[in-house]
Amino acid sequence: MIPIFDLDDTLYPERSFVESGFRSVAIELEDRYGWPQHKSMKKMLDTLANKGRGLVFDELLKSQGMLTSKNVKKCLNTYRTHQPNIHLNKGAELVIRSLNTRPYLVTDGHKLVQHNKIRALGITSLFAKIYITHRYGIKNAKPSIYCFELIRKQINCNWNDMFYVGDNPYKDFVNLNKLGVHTIRVRTGEYADLEAQNGFDAIHSIDSMEHLPKLLEKIFHE
Repeated sequence: MIPIFDLDDTLYPERSFVESGFRSVAIELEDRYGWPQHKSMKKMLDTLANKGRGLVFDELLKSQGMLTSKNVKKCLNTYRTHQPNIHLNKGAELVIRSLNTRPYLVTDGHKLVQHNKIRALGITSLFAKIYITHRYGIKNAKPSIYCFELIRKQINCNWNDMFYVGDNPYKDFVNLNKLGVHTIRVRTGEYADLEAQNGFDAIHSIDSMEHLPKLLEKIFHE
């Protein structure tokens, strides 16, 4: 079997990265303008909850009469380049180390951001190779199978020799299902309770990474 994993909300809680980034922005704004960190954090978290991530910095700057495209870009740059304070989900490293084959990682997202996450988690040595899809062009992000095809060709295996663990039923599984990959949805993070469209959900589902070994035994030893 060839193990492949997603990153965000699969191996660690992405919300922790978001909050880590917001905290870096709040610290910088306090240093630059004297805005109290706790008030900036509250404003950003409230906006995230009510309006989504895309308006967080706009709303914070607007509340202080400092909304300009230049200031938004500065906040975004701080967010993207900060060194994250994030940690693997419980049991994730043990499960990965228990596999007979070193796995692969396939993750979408801004190249520098994903690189910083991977470095902060200290997981590079756990994987045979890490694929940040945006390094190959945004068009090759999931649901594209481009990076999965690179893996398949590299090790000369069949699609049904692979299993892929992800969390996002909007994009992670739909095209891999069609090829016969053993798709596994871990119900953690933002999409934990989302009901997927027909054909978009994984073939298998687990509540946490700790349940993966038992499922793999069932899949590959039936």
